[in-house]
Amino acid sequence: MESMAKLLIAGGLLLVLTGGLLLLFAKLGGGFRLPGDIYYQRGNFTFYFPVVTCIVLSVVLTLLLNLFWRR
Repeated sequence: MESMAKLLIAGGLLLVLTGGLLLLFAKLGGGFRLPGDIYYQRGNFTFYFPVVTCIVLSVVLTLLLNLFWRR
């Protein structure tokens, strides 16, 4: 039970750190779109779906997790 508590605390800290970095990145004028991301704007309506960004993140995270958690 103690190891599960430590894992949840570490995961929570990681989420807080990631959220803080994203907020900081947005304040500094960050925000990017890769070619292939869907962006539609008409009047006061904006729809953004980062298809290519999701694929790139998925590949990078898969490679990293396989690299570090391989037994």
